[in-house]
Amino acid sequence: MTIIISLLLLASLLPHLTFTAHVNVGIVNGNEVRPHSRPYMVSIQECGDHICGGFLISDQFVLTAAHCWKGRNILMVVVGAHDLRDSKSSDHIRVKSYIPHPKYSPTNKPHHHDADIMLLKLEKKVNLNNKVGVIPLPKKGEVTPDTACSVAGWGRLMTDGSRSDLLMEAKVSVMNNTECRNRWGALYSVSQMICVYGHGGSCFGDSGGPLVCGNTTVGITSFGAQHCNSPALPNVYTKISAYIQWIRTVTGNV
Repeated sequence: MTIIISLLLLASLLPHLTFTAHVNVGIVNGNEVRPHSRPYMVSIQECGDHICGGFLISDQFVLTAAHCWKGRNILMVVVGAHDLRDSKSSDHIRVKSYIPHPKYSPTNKPHHHDADIMLLKLEKKVNLNNKVGVIPLPKKGEVTPDTACSVAGWGRLMTDGSRSDLLMEAKVSVMNNTECRNRWGALYSVSQMICVYGHGGSCFGDSGGPLVCGNTTVGITSFGAQHCNSPALPNVYTKISAYIQWIRTVTGNV
């Protein structure tokens, strides 16, 4: 049986891996992002270690996956980063408020991936510039199957490999909802989720990062198979459009 696992890399699982110097392999089978071409990307860190991705939707709110926060751990957000080895030159901002969706429940199996979305309110507003920016939220519900999109993150370069210090990206395409449901069964919610296919894709440590179609973020990296970028079990993303009203309520309609 294939083990289903959230795409979250806990630093304690891989304490002794050396970081790869390759930049022509990816998030999985991706490429290095042109530095600061995705100014909305943030690295969410615990005790100085990258654990999840996220993205700025305003100068004080980050959107990410709810499973990235365990309820007690203290997180820091790094904005304007590209190479995490050089993150001292980037702004590190503490999280003031953790706001997972009220319907998210990590113990509600088999539906513990439902409502896997969380807002982080930062202790201070970020300075928006050419390295730090926001990304728009979707205005409509459905994304047409086969739409060309992309994913990005600092996650592992392969299932059993090390994570990347450099921000990586991969091109993906949206899969038909019926096909997603056929692949994942009851775990997949047509109204709450999107899944994608492609040569590259998300891996452990990319949780919380955005699924971007055009110039809009439509999804949040949520879960996938134990083997990253499995052709049989496509990566699944929380559908942001299903939670727009909640986001607006919490953030004051940013």
